[in-house]
Amino acid sequence: MPLAGLVAHKNGNAGGARGRERPEPKRILVIGGTQFIGHLLVQELAKAGHEISILHRKPRHEFSKRISNLVADRNDPAAVAKAVGNLRFDAVYDLAYDWERGTTGAQVEAVAHLFEGKIGRYVFMSSVAAYGDGLNHHEGDALAPDDHPNPYVRNKATAERALFRMYQRSAFPVVTLRPPFVYGPGNPFYREAFFWDRMKADRPVILPSEGHRLMQFICIDDLVDLCLKVIEQKNVIGHAFNTANPRAITQHELLHELARAAGIKEPKIISIPRELIQRCGGQAIGERLYFGYYYDVPAITQIVTKAQRMLGFKPVDFATGLKNEYRAYLKKRPYPKPDFTFEDTLIHRFGSTFGATRSA
Repeated sequence: MPLAGLVAHKNGNAGGARGRERPEPKRILVIGGTQFIGHLLVQELAKAGHEISILHRKPRHEFSKRISNLVADRNDPAAVAKAVGNLRFDAVYDLAYDWERGTTGAQVEAVAHLFEGKIGRYVFMSSVAAYGDGLNHHEGDALAPDDHPNPYVRNKATAERALFRMYQRSAFPVVTLRPPFVYGPGNPFYREAFFWDRMKADRPVILPSEGHRLMQFICIDDLVDLCLKVIEQKNVIGHAFNTANPRAITQHELLHELARAAGIKEPKIISIPRELIQRCGGQAIGERLYFGYYYDVPAITQIVTKAQRMLGFKPVDFATGLKNEYRAYLKKRPYPKPDFTFEDTLIHRFGSTFGATRSA
């Protein structure tokens, strides 16, 4: 189901774009508008009648000619300034993150300064990772320190601090969003599809240890809906928003949710201690994945009552969102052919020692 359909379904309103009045057209810049979140956001902004420019490193994009293309490396503030020139915008979405080199807080701040005093809203896509660690975070909780060892955590936290300093000093109109794992059609990371590839091949899925680590999710449709809301509402400037399905689930529960989305009653699961997996070379990111791309990490969860109260946040049911993604998965698989070699090694070595395949 497309985004507009999901929103109409949730709101009980099949008429009208996104179940509410069409907003006044705005001139909008999307920094990083060609990937997962940005791609859907640009589509929805266009449907709403906004005048859109996207800024990325490639000389062209796949959208219609009505959407302007600005070419620059978002990590290079001088290049961004040159690409933007004298163009004026009502709102800027800063979505891009350089996964190879990182995008530092200083780089985010330098780009934001280019728009100081010139825009009505600056929406920065942060992450639940900005908290560093811990459970049940509220937006007022401290973010990770500047010297946090994980560069992604450090960069998101320092970027948010810089942007909110600008808000305090000059009323810079920043809003930040802190999503956890984002799922849905078009996901570029090998996550949900990792498990579906194995379940469809009637293979067991490896569960690290007992699978007690908590995970929290947000559907791409819901996140984009929040992106649209925060440029329309006046009372959100200077605020950060946690954005997730309210209920966190365990890794073990996730496997059953994924199986149900694929119409599989009982997934085959083999539990192997995490330390043994990692001792054998298992990686959260890399060629020796054992539980989806960056899916086996220490839990960070959040409380979303602020988004529910201020933005009317009503996320789609997780099972419904997964079924929508699974239908898209069956139509298009953008990932390489799965390689089960490493998992076969683990199962052969430890499967019989640490328990037979189990379901619940």
